[in-house]
Amino acid sequence: MGLITETNEQYYVGTQSRISVTGTNDYTFTFNEMLSLGSTTSWDPLDPDYVLNNFIVETSPNGLDPYTLYDGINNSISTGSGSGGSFAISSISESTPSSTLTFTPSTTGSDAIQAGYYIRVTLKNPNHGDYAYVSLNDIVNNFLIGYVGKDKLILSAKRTDIIFHAKRGLQEFSYDTLKSMKSQELTIPPSLSVIIPQDYVNYVKCSWIDGVGVKHIIYPTTLTSNPMEKPIQDDNGVPIQDHHGQNIQGTSITEEDWEKMNTLNLSGELDSFNANIYDWTWWKTAYGRRYGLDPSISQSNGWFTINEREGKFSFSSDLAGKLIILDYISDGLSYDGDTKIPKMAEEALYMHIAYSILAGRRNVPEYVVQRFKKDRRAALRNAKIRLSNMKLGEMTQIMRGKSKFIKN
Repeated sequence: MGLITETNEQYYVGTQSRISVTGTNDYTFTFNEMLSLGSTTSWDPLDPDYVLNNFIVETSPNGLDPYTLYDGINNSISTGSGSGGSFAISSISESTPSSTLTFTPSTTGSDAIQAGYYIRVTLKNPNHGDYAYVSLNDIVNNFLIGYVGKDKLILSAKRTDIIFHAKRGLQEFSYDTLKSMKSQELTIPPSLSVIIPQDYVNYVKCSWIDGVGVKHIIYPTTLTSNPMEKPIQDDNGVPIQDHHGQNIQGTSITEEDWEKMNTLNLSGELDSFNANIYDWTWWKTAYGRRYGLDPSISQSNGWFTINEREGKFSFSSDLAGKLIILDYISDGLSYDGDTKIPKMAEEALYMHIAYSILAGRRNVPEYVVQRFKKDRRAALRNAKIRLSNMKLGEMTQIMRGKSKFIKN
């Protein structure tokens, strides 16, 4: 049996249709993605939770456009009037992906949808490109089949233990092996701070976008920092406490001064208004302008710091109002949709699970543990090479620049 279970219509368009039959209220749809309702009443387009559904239902008398959004009333009989019913998801199967919608018959005794009508389900966000991934559930099942049992090194293993080691492996691989990088497009507000993403683990890079969509990298800076605490002090420098005995927190003078800072005084960037550094303000010359440039600050794209106290990224004042893209790393476990493993790293995860189980058990010969440790290392190395996605043609195009002459 092939691994592809969706039809071309399901994959490319994200739709699947069924023809209603008299006396039948159950209709099964076989997307790889499970259908889900925001609430028990969100079948109704007027319900506040309707936006939480991951699909929409439409009907048509002949299967031709235009389809009509199903509202449980206007689709009940061919005349477009009546008292149709709602629908619910009555059953879900994950082993062979399918979801069954059960339509409630109308109070007039007829079906909720006229017999012979077409019922079309459309996914809001079809999972294009999912064939490159394998689910965590499949990883666990495959491991139990291939590595656990009689005449195998792992005679028995609890499913919960395998799931634990699989998730830990997925986390570790996400940091430097898997394609777990995410990005957000944000606008820097007047406060010069944006909230750290909910599933953030570490940043990759931050860039501001110019008028033609080109990215300009924003670098972190060590010239300033965001203090974790800002206690108010008395005249002797002793922190002042409130009636609960806790230090009273004030505002950060460091952050306030940084927000007012003129970046020209750091980067050494000159414009048409201050092209002559030896004017009457020569003593205000930029940081390093007279004595050589410091590569860490010789750029005009602005800076950012990570404000751990407030859980925000803080930016320099010249970036106010700029559109930015924040690339960051997650651990692959924050949402159900994240928990999928590239097939190119599947073997590496099997080796990680096997090694972790054997290394944590007693009476396992050390040479066996070391063998699986080496197998894990080799499989992970292969996964990194595969996922690096290096293409010879692309590298050749870049290396052609090395043949250019540099003119004096």
